[in-house]
Amino acid sequence: MTVKIICIVEGYGEVKAVPVLIRNVTHKLFPELQVSIPTPIRASRYQVVKEGELERRIELAAQKVGGRGGILVVLDSDNVCPAELGPALLDRALQARRDLPIAVVIAKNEFEAWFLAAADSLRGKRGLRDGIYPPNDPEAIRDAKGWLSDRMDGSRRYHEVRDQPALTALFDIEQARRADSFDKCYRDIVWLLDELRNTNDRTTEQA
Repeated sequence: MTVKIICIVEGYGEVKAVPVLIRNVTHKLFPELQVSIPTPIRASRYQVVKEGELERRIELAAQKVGGRGGILVVLDSDNVCPAELGPALLDRALQARRDLPIAVVIAKNEFEAWFLAAADSLRGKRGLRDGIYPPNDPEAIRDAKGWLSDRMDGSRRYHEVRDQPALTALFDIEQARRADSFDKCYRDIVWLLDELRNTNDRTTEQA
């Protein structure tokens, strides 16, 4: 069975990283599913929050899945409270397309905070030193990219486009769930996959 999910993301790194994450969760929990992920739609959080801009991208996403798939929006919170921004954007997205399952995830501060939460699983990988440990509150770190760069060997620095997808493929999902916003992301991906699987099952039964 094949299901389709289209993503709306913020950075060039997420364009590759978020599909990797979705596939890893699918393989972990729904090995019977094949997930098709078209190239994500990229838009900054500042663009998305403008009136009409999220709605326009939701409609574009719906067209990309042919009206028969799910939509996952993943943005960084920066200095905005995720618990306020996320529900507000989800409400707008659902008003645009209530016929599709849609989830909105706001990474507290930035996506890379999720790597900090799972730092135990990333020791010695992608240039990170063997002695790194996750901070007590990874989502409180304002510059997670800098945190990663400071813990890399030699002159190596964290590079979003190269390292974000690679670390997403490597990090331990259960460890990352220590970060509340990643736990929500994980649960939202599971919900989307389950909704799409059930929809396909109903369609098959009716055929």
